[in-house]
Amino acid sequence: MTENGHTTVTAEQGGKIVVTRVFDASRELVFKACTDSNLIPQWWGPKEYDTSVDAMDVRPRGVWRYVQRGPDGEFAFTGVYHTVMPPERLVYTFEFEGMPDHVMLETVTFEEQNGKTKMTVTDVFQTVEDRDGALQSGMKEGAVESGDRFAELPAVLN
Repeated sequence: MTENGHTTVTAEQGGKIVVTRVFDASRELVFKACTDSNLIPQWWGPKEYDTSVDAMDVRPRGVWRYVQRGPDGEFAFTGVYHTVMPPERLVYTFEFEGMPDHVMLETVTFEEQNGKTKMTVTDVFQTVEDRDGALQSGMKEGAVESGDRFAELPAVLN
């Protein structure tokens, strides 16, 4: 388990990683920040990368694709939405294009807690080895930094 600020990253049995954070905003605003293509580049991934949204069709069977550019190159991530239940839940696949065929299923829940929102991201990997590889690639640090950047978004704070 790693904690930094309010973000907690936990590796669980069965090839799972769970990331939680409480944001001082309504779940409608937090959900919006996760599904608005104009807001994603402001918080998704580490600061040193410039993130662009190539595709973001937030509906069941809709495709998403983000590209990050940084000092060490360009990296693309893609997936397909399976469940979209505003402002409660998102379920989609997640694949790093640099490692095709290593797809995980990501579920994001938004739980109202006294005017704040607890966001829980559960990543289910195909294998424990895939999960461990993601952790070794810097996923923990990226999740913590993304959470910090997310918390600073004017759309979430106001």
